[in-house]
Amino acid sequence: MKLTTLPYSSLKICLGIVLCGFFGLTIAAVEVIDDRGKTISLSSPPQRIVSLLPSLTESICALGKCKHLVGVDRFSNWPLSLQNLPKLGGMSDSNLEAIVQLKPDLVVVDKSSSIISRLEDLRIPVMAFEIKTMADEERTLKKLDLALGSKESGRVWNQIQAEITRANKQLDGSQKNMRVYFEVNAAPYAAGRSSFIGELLTRLELHNIIPESLGPFPKINPEFVVQAKPQMIMLSETSLADMKKRPGWADIPAIKENRICAFKKEQSDIIVRPGPRMGEAALILSQCIAEKSLSSK
Repeated sequence: MKLTTLPYSSLKICLGIVLCGFFGLTIAAVEVIDDRGKTISLSSPPQRIVSLLPSLTESICALGKCKHLVGVDRFSNWPLSLQNLPKLGGMSDSNLEAIVQLKPDLVVVDKSSSIISRLEDLRIPVMAFEIKTMADEERTLKKLDLALGSKESGRVWNQIQAEITRANKQLDGSQKNMRVYFEVNAAPYAAGRSSFIGELLTRLELHNIIPESLGPFPKINPEFVVQAKPQMIMLSETSLADMKKRPGWADIPAIKENRICAFKKEQSDIIVRPGPRMGEAALILSQCIAEKSLSSK
């Protein structure tokens, strides 16, 4: 009876994780539970990955696995090396046929994506994530580390924390504890204290006017902001003109004193994505606060 010899790398994965058969049968080398609570079994680290969410794309690249991406959603634009990859639509209109043609051995998606069941019907492995807080991103990095066979999540997370600490130190006492309103889009939806953006504001020792009780990204009444009288407003520059036209907003201290951080698209992409560039986002926020505080004096 001839025994099948496994490569050392495969044997190393099997030991302590799964049982390897004596006849070439390998039970899943890696098992990861995604944010649906579903166990994803992979016989080896995936070599052909499709990512359908920018923050997941960025996390995969931060873990050193960019080279294994074969397709991404239309909004994934960092790092620049991804620009020539096939674009596969967005959360609500992912191109199933194009994904299948790429023959992925793993697709990573947002938990709410409508394409999950169709991919699984075709027996394509899917990992789904829900990332609303910093703890969610830390957990996501660890799960991707395990699934992709990388060991970089600790380094990436520590770098994020170091950059946030540096961003905090860029602000002096007079710039901290300011009442801040962060607008995610012009509906208006705001960043609540329990969101990753809200957590960044807290780490910078700023006072977010949106209470935790409203949830991570609540739709709010514009009058609420008028009554809260924020001293600093943060939003995308595409929403700036609309904001200034809202009834009563001209009397908000932040607008009267021109303390408005209107971020360009490249900056907004960094700030509103709960991924490995959260530390960079904190630095962008603190730099704008420092500049606007000086200019209004």
